[in-house]
Amino acid sequence: MPLGPTSSAININGNTVSDSASSIPRTPTNITIHPVALFSILDHYLRRTDSQDRVIGTLLGTRHDNEVEVRSSFAVLHSETDEQVAVDMDYHRTMYELHHKVNPKEVIVGWYSTGSNLNTYSALIQNFYSQETGPHQAIHVAVNTGVEEGQEAGVKAYISSPVGVFPKPENCVFVPVPVELRFHDAERSGLDLLANTANLSTSTSSQPIADLEIIERAVLSVSDMLDRVLAYVRAVLAGEKKGDPAIGRYLMDTLGASTDDLEKGGFNASLQDTLMISYLANLVRAQAEVSSRLALTAAS
Repeated sequence: MPLGPTSSAININGNTVSDSASSIPRTPTNITIHPVALFSILDHYLRRTDSQDRVIGTLLGTRHDNEVEVRSSFAVLHSETDEQVAVDMDYHRTMYELHHKVNPKEVIVGWYSTGSNLNTYSALIQNFYSQETGPHQAIHVAVNTGVEEGQEAGVKAYISSPVGVFPKPENCVFVPVPVELRFHDAERSGLDLLANTANLSTSTSSQPIADLEIIERAVLSVSDMLDRVLAYVRAVLAGEKKGDPAIGRYLMDTLGASTDDLEKGGFNASLQDTLMISYLANLVRAQAEVSSRLALTAAS
């Protein structure tokens, strides 16, 4: 893709004018990124060559109305010079086919790059991914690693839109979109381990934690939260603090639902035990009656 010098153009690739209004998908208004995808991007950046200023890759995930959820990603080979940018499209499609066989629900939602530089090359790459995600808009996630002086680490997301009466792929604008990091409960222990390791000055690598220690930390965390809730409730009952109706309803719903679940679970378990005992008693009674009838028949 030969190009002239880089420009400050921003790319937003939307639908053409000929598309009917009813067939235009909703523009993403919120983007959620899971830790697995973010760690994959950082790992790709650490494995880059010395000649690479940034790395790019494909984002995979799901769409829900106007929200995009990025669940995973994979690296894509590319090279940039002052005159052109080249992306290995065959490698990209091969990797997506392999990933789609494992996770058929995840589709291409956009691409990522490291750094905060948005130029003509970014517009061209955005145009390519817009063709891969059509008719939906492709998102672009820029991960700033914070290694450059004067720049803070962070994650930003964009969508693209054409500029001009006769827009060209390299003439576009990137529009920021709100982005947030979301993780599942099963991922919390791993993230807590990484966070604790980062806060320790004597440790440079994550050390495995015993299961008993993980349970102990979880119990202590739950106990601390219960103590805070109990202190708040006592302060409200004593008139020392004004109660918040929203917090009260949340506590009632949470504790009430938990109590109901426990009662239902205990009742169901007791009912199953009773039914099993009744079934075994009827089975023994039937077996004894059959045995007695057989004995009578043999005696006669």
